[in-house]
Amino acid sequence: MDDLEIRRAALADVPVIVAMLADDPLGATREGDPADPAYAMAFAAIDADPHQLLAVAERGGEVVGTLQVTVIPGLSRRGMSRALIEAVRVRAGQRGHGTGRQLVQWAIDHARAQGCGLVQLTTDRSRTDAHRFYEGLGFEATHLGMKLAL
Repeated sequence: MDDLEIRRAALADVPVIVAMLADDPLGATREGDPADPAYAMAFAAIDADPHQLLAVAERGGEVVGTLQVTVIPGLSRRGMSRALIEAVRVRAGQRGHGTGRQLVQWAIDHARAQGCGLVQLTTDRSRTDAHRFYEGLGFEATHLGMKLAL
């Protein structure tokens, strides 16, 4: 589908983004009311940070996908910056039509344009379809990700 437009998210997009984040078994346990002021505050922090980009994909004027890209400057690998892709979601009715592939490829191109030498992401161990999706885009499971809830 060639009519996909990817752009920086706006505050007005937040309710749709939150709905997409909540639209799966894992997200449903983590997300709340899109009108919660915490989401608007988080959006303001993301939008103000030059290393962050919250993007949405639109088709026919409707938001159908989202992701967040963070550029992380670093000393390792001779001072190489890397990009972290997070919270990739495609609206249920749009899955399986290349929307996610176009969105992630756009994020990779954005990372390259920002001078990043590496793109990384994590995906929940239980999301086997997502693992195949990312492998199909050239990602390799080279590291073991760990988290500590605070």
